[in-house]
Amino acid sequence: MIDYQTLTFDYARCSEQTPDAAACVRPVVVVGAGPVGLVTAIDLARQGVQVVLVDDDCTLSTGSRAICFSKRSLDIFDRLGCGERMVEKGVSWNVGKVFRKDELVYTFNLLPESGHHRPAFVNLQQYYVEGYLLERAQALPNLEIRWKNKVTGVAQHGTPGESDAHVALEIETPDGPYTLLARYVVAADGSRSPLRKLLGLDSHGRTFKDRFLIADVKMEADFPTERWFWFDPPFHPNQSVLLHRQPDNVWRIDFQLGWDADPVLEKTPERVIPRVRALLGPDVKFELEWVSIYTFSCLRMDSFRQGNVLFAGDSAHLVSPFGARGANSGFQDGENLAWKLAMVLENHAPDALLNTYASEREYAADENIRNSTRSTDFITPKSAVSRMFRDAVLTLAREHAFARQLVNSGRLSVPAVLRESTLNTPDEDTFDGKMEPGASCADAPVLNAAGNESWLLAHLGDQFAGLVFSRAGSAFDTATLDTLQALSHSPVPLKFVVMLEGDAAVPAGLPASTVVLRDAQGLAAQRYGAQDGAFYLIRPDQHVSARWRRADAARVESALKRALCVQGTA
Repeated sequence: MIDYQTLTFDYARCSEQTPDAAACVRPVVVVGAGPVGLVTAIDLARQGVQVVLVDDDCTLSTGSRAICFSKRSLDIFDRLGCGERMVEKGVSWNVGKVFRKDELVYTFNLLPESGHHRPAFVNLQQYYVEGYLLERAQALPNLEIRWKNKVTGVAQHGTPGESDAHVALEIETPDGPYTLLARYVVAADGSRSPLRKLLGLDSHGRTFKDRFLIADVKMEADFPTERWFWFDPPFHPNQSVLLHRQPDNVWRIDFQLGWDADPVLEKTPERVIPRVRALLGPDVKFELEWVSIYTFSCLRMDSFRQGNVLFAGDSAHLVSPFGARGANSGFQDGENLAWKLAMVLENHAPDALLNTYASEREYAADENIRNSTRSTDFITPKSAVSRMFRDAVLTLAREHAFARQLVNSGRLSVPAVLRESTLNTPDEDTFDGKMEPGASCADAPVLNAAGNESWLLAHLGDQFAGLVFSRAGSAFDTATLDTLQALSHSPVPLKFVVMLEGDAAVPAGLPASTVVLRDAQGLAAQRYGAQDGAFYLIRPDQHVSARWRRADAARVESALKRALCVQGTA
């Protein structure tokens, strides 16, 4: 059994350190082999891009760090080929409880409806996530990983958008320095981002004056698999506490300490153990596995694109931990960027498509920062009036549903709906359902061609897809079949997924690569608000790009061009 907490990797001399190889311009270099860098590199490699991933270390993360991975992240892991391992090892949960003092204020369910492949969240230590991602990366022949490769210099050459534009990275290794050239560089090198500093850039925003203690505690406990949050508990008065379960009988406990707390003193066992004992009681046996003190900020760069260097994850934006928005939003950065880089490098789209990575993910970062800031202000009120408001809301929330909407113990991560994206084609028809242009696709149970149970998202894949609904078979008239056949010759790879209702016959004359599914419980049509003939154009990152009651080839081709920035619309 692999011990992911102590895993290290051997440094191997890189061939690019030789002078003859230095002139080779790699398509993409990803800097930083943390979770976001790994996701981005894997996604690129799966789409056929040659990738070099460099990291200045040779170990996985220390301590649990990020532990809450959202349903959207699990969908991304599934698409990358490692979701099942995450779910099998992780602790799945949908329910949270909020307490004030020792009284339950209310309970919430983040996934109240059935018919979803993945739970709302899985709790899993970051070193497991990194380990599983790394093993997936190592299985890809076009992804090269270089440990102990520290970026010490960066220079951009040429005009962004021109074919000869590239980035030169100066790399320091145990065997000496070398130069690594890349057409594009993804900076996923964390909140302190050496690349950002080397380019003379900074992040802007708000730093919160408070300190929190994280204690990973190994114990046998009878707490349910739920997220518990206390305001002003009797065992830690005037502060807040968060309790989460992780695998291996490890529990994450976050204690609010206040700004005046001594970060060195508070990490000592003499200070941590009494706090944990006060929560658990005198008879529970436990041991400390990892302890950390943190403060937090809500920051972002002005622009996530700097020439041919693109920033993702914590290097681009930083949020407080309430709501699990850090790593989860970073994964969405990675998948947004990967398909766009692949399209540009394959000459299916102009370099301008990468500008929409910046605009879409800056929009999402602003949404995450806004929600994270509101959570932090509610959890840690900085004035008597704010404290009075918070306590009044908590009192009312025990009896009144409207007040529960105001309680904010960390509004948990959901993917941003990219409504304002210039890549969207606005609706021409009226639809029910939430699958508007810019939304990430909802999953639903389906039956595949063999009659076996499956899930919709697994069949959309990671290329442009046309999702067509036939609820009674009438949608597939000659005009619809002609549309699909015409689109099957698009220069941009486009797959078709046909969703049949009930026992509707499989239409004859479908393009050869069409995937035919049956809407097992009618949930796909319900969630997409789809009638006969409805056509959804889905992006490679499984966001809706356009939708019609009935599509024709010209409209779909126009929307596809818009989604690739080939009409000057972005």
